[in-house]
Amino acid sequence: MSSRPLSESSYKNDPRFRALCMAVASCNTDVEAAALLRDLGTLSELQAWSERLEVAKQLFAGKTYREVAANTGASTTTVTRVGQTLKNGTGGYSAFLKHQQKPEEKKKDQALRKYL
Repeated sequence: MSSRPLSESSYKNDPRFRALCMAVASCNTDVEAAALLRDLGTLSELQAWSERLEVAKQLFAGKTYREVAANTGASTTTVTRVGQTLKNGTGGYSAFLKHQQKPEEKKKDQALRKYL
C-alpha cells in the first residue's frame, strides 16, 4: 500500500491519521499515553513536541516571545511558529490549554476575550 503525504486539505480524512488520533484518545492514563508516544516517536521527536507544548503554554499565559525563548531554550523560530499556530492554527493548542486552566483563570480569560 503506497502512502501519500498528508496535506492541509486531506489529513483529517486520512484513515491512518484518524487511527493515530483514536489511539492517542484511547489512552486512559498519562502512563499509557507516554508508552504509546514513546513507541511512535523518537526521543528527538518527543523532545520537540514537548518543547512546542511548553512554548504554547507560556505564550497562552501571556509571556512575550523573548521571555518564552529564554525560559524554554527554544529557538525564536520555534517560538514564532508556535505563536502563529496559536493564532491561526486549528485550535488544538488552545483547546488543550483551556482545559488545563484553573476555574478562576478561565473566568479571567473569558472576560478578556469579550474585549478582544
